[in-house]
Amino acid sequence: MTSKVCAVIDYGMGNLHSAHGALQAVAQDTRVLVTSDPEVIRAADHVVLPGVGAIRDCMAEIRRQGIDQVVEEARQTKPLLGICVGLQAMMDRSEENNGVDCLGLFPGQVRFFGHDLVENGEKLKVPHMGWNQVSQVDHPLWHGIDNHSRFYFVHSYYVHAERPQQIKGRGHYGVEFAAAMGEDNVFAVQFHPEKSHNAGLALLKNFLEWDGQA
Repeated sequence: MTSKVCAVIDYGMGNLHSAHGALQAVAQDTRVLVTSDPEVIRAADHVVLPGVGAIRDCMAEIRRQGIDQVVEEARQTKPLLGICVGLQAMMDRSEENNGVDCLGLFPGQVRFFGHDLVENGEKLKVPHMGWNQVSQVDHPLWHGIDNHSRFYFVHSYYVHAERPQQIKGRGHYGVEFAAAMGEDNVFAVQFHPEKSHNAGLALLKNFLEWDGQA
C-alpha cells in the first residue's frame, strides 16, 4: 500500500494525462491523483499545479473553482510544483491578454518574447518551442541532473523575476529568462518535465521525494 499522495490539480487547463503518467512512472511509494476536489488536494502530501493555454482563461478557472485558495494553503504546508503556465500563474502579473493579475507567490512579471526577437542577427521564432539548456542554481530538485541539461519548452511568454535569489534555473532565448523559480517548499518550472525524457523524469522523482526543505 502506498503511503503518500500527490495531487495534480485539475482546473481544466493542464496537460494532465502526460503529467500524471510521468509522475506515476517515477513514483515509488506515492499514489498520483488528478483531482479538482479541494479536500483531496488539502489532504495530499505533494501538490502539482500544471497549466497550458492562455493565462486569462487559466486564472479565471483557478479563481472560479477556488484553486487560488487551495494553492495558497499548499504553499504554506507542503511541497508544491508549478509546471509551464503553472509557473506563470505563480507570478504577480502577466502581460498576456492585455494584462492579467496572477497569484503573486513570486514577485515578478510574465513578459512577451516579442514579434522581433533577434539573436546574433537571426530572427527567432515565437513561441519558443523545443529543447533548450537550463543553467541550474543549487536546489534539491536538481539532484542527479547534470547542469545545462536540456528540457522541452513551449511558451511565448517568459518570467522576469524581481528577486534574483528566487531564480533556481535560467534559460536563454533571445533574452535570459527564469526557467525555474523556488522558495521554501515551492518550486516551479517553465519547461515541461513530463516531456523532457530522463532529465525531466529525474526532476519529477526528486519532487516526489522532496520534503520541501531548500
